[in-house]
Amino acid sequence: MAINSTQQYNKVALRTATTIALQALPLTLIIFALFPRIQAPAWGLIHHDNNQAQSGLSETLESGSINRLALSPQLAFRVKFDGELPPQNQLYWRGPVFSYTDGKVWRVKQYDYVVFYQDKLKFSGKAYRYTLLLEPQDHNWIYALDMPVRFDASVHRNSNYQLTSRAGLGKAAEFSLVSYPQYNTGYITKTEFHENLQLPGSPSRRIDALVKHLHGFEDKPELFIQQLLDYFRQQHFSYSLQPPLMENNPIESFLFEAKRGFCNHYATAFVYLMRVAGIPARVVSGYQGGEFNAVGQFLEIRQANAHAWAEVWLQGKGWIRVDPTTAIAPERVEQEVNIKRQIETGMVSSTPTGIDQWDNLFGLKRTEQLWNSVDYHWQRWIVSYGNDNQSLLFSTIGIGSLVEVVFWIVATIALAVLLLAAWLLRAQHKPEDPAVILYRQFCQKMAKAGVFIRLGEGANDFAGRAKIQKPETGDFIDEITGIFVRLRYQRFPSERDLKLFKKCIKNL
Repeated sequence: MAINSTQQYNKVALRTATTIALQALPLTLIIFALFPRIQAPAWGLIHHDNNQAQSGLSETLESGSINRLALSPQLAFRVKFDGELPPQNQLYWRGPVFSYTDGKVWRVKQYDYVVFYQDKLKFSGKAYRYTLLLEPQDHNWIYALDMPVRFDASVHRNSNYQLTSRAGLGKAAEFSLVSYPQYNTGYITKTEFHENLQLPGSPSRRIDALVKHLHGFEDKPELFIQQLLDYFRQQHFSYSLQPPLMENNPIESFLFEAKRGFCNHYATAFVYLMRVAGIPARVVSGYQGGEFNAVGQFLEIRQANAHAWAEVWLQGKGWIRVDPTTAIAPERVEQEVNIKRQIETGMVSSTPTGIDQWDNLFGLKRTEQLWNSVDYHWQRWIVSYGNDNQSLLFSTIGIGSLVEVVFWIVATIALAVLLLAAWLLRAQHKPEDPAVILYRQFCQKMAKAGVFIRLGEGANDFAGRAKIQKPETGDFIDEITGIFVRLRYQRFPSERDLKLFKKCIKNL
């Protein structure tokens, strides 16, 4: 009996809590959607995993700076396309561009005034529209699909064609973008030309000899590019996340001794050799590829997708992308990166591992994608709901001024309160308690016998007074009063007591 009572109590408590939550839900939604958004100060940089914004890529590039990220499954951003996805080998997400080097470290160098003198971008082919949800980070960079052409007013494109945001740091942000993978940047300014031929000093004899051997000083740039890519393929270069240390003269060490490295080794060496041959070139960092979430229909780009490639300027074509990594490991940009395999072995692989097979067998992969999809929509519609989203909502429903905003807030709250009040008033008109109806019949029988219940008198007080006036019915009065008290004030009254109560009053 105690167990049943506890279960009934829990059901009543759950029903009460659910009712209260449902009553508060309409007002909560109205306040969330319509009230002005007050941006909280960025006291700290918050991330899902470690309560810190992720650092990700850096403003400098040196040996080992990207391959450290290649073992991190941490999310960088997520992208949802309006329509079909671009091919895997076109998924280059542009980040910082490095033009200056001291021979070891590459740094970002840009002049914003150059933007005013740059040639107008020309686009061709298919345009891709997409929504990019950026995870909290400690930079204001937006990793747009190369090359971005349309973006909102809060976004700026610098002289290196990288997008930056004016939004605050340390919080998730959403951007609607349009990109064309096929483009022509046109001519470059004199400043850009000299900047992207910069060398830390005179090249060594071995470097000069290599460029000369590959006809870099005499052939057209396109031919030298192809010769250099073939050199990487034919001279037993390999791709690895764990290359040997190359602290002194890293480019020469990579080209002539180690011949083993990650994407940043190939990109920096390629750009350096291009510059020695008098061809403007620079290193671009960002992300490549992404894993498709079949549940949420979006791409997940993680830190493990961090990548570096080269850009070479060619007459009549502008800046073109050349990815030297494809000469050694074409699967790196043609198939999804197997992050688990990278963590296990320190190598990039596109083949399934035993872990992946078990994941697929037991549906763990789909469960993970389902959870990631829930998290994506939560981040997009709840956490990232701010002034921009609110403005879009207002424009959609035709609200254009502050007066209209106030009107809609007051009107919707008033409507919600009226509906809630109507529901509460209706809920109060419940059927009268059968025990009260039967007790009223008892009082009527006692009134016929000359004993009247007083206004506001309790059942026990009335019973005591009635027994004095009618001692011959004292046992009946005690039994009826005791059953009534149990029916009215016991936590879970029984049907058996109600039937007995009815019988006693009938026999009185």
